[in-house]
Amino acid sequence: MNLSIEPLLSLVVGILILIVPRFLNYFVAVYLIVVGILGLTHHM
Repeated sequence: MNLSIEPLLSLVVGILILIVPRFLNYFVAVYLIVVGILGLTHHM
């Protein structure tokens, strides 16, 4: 079962940014790291 996590993750991050805008940089950084890790593990 390989659901696409990216759309769900981006939705959650977007909501969190709306609630707490000053943490935008942290959410973007975590999102990019997670997407990078998922991309690397998916192609191996």
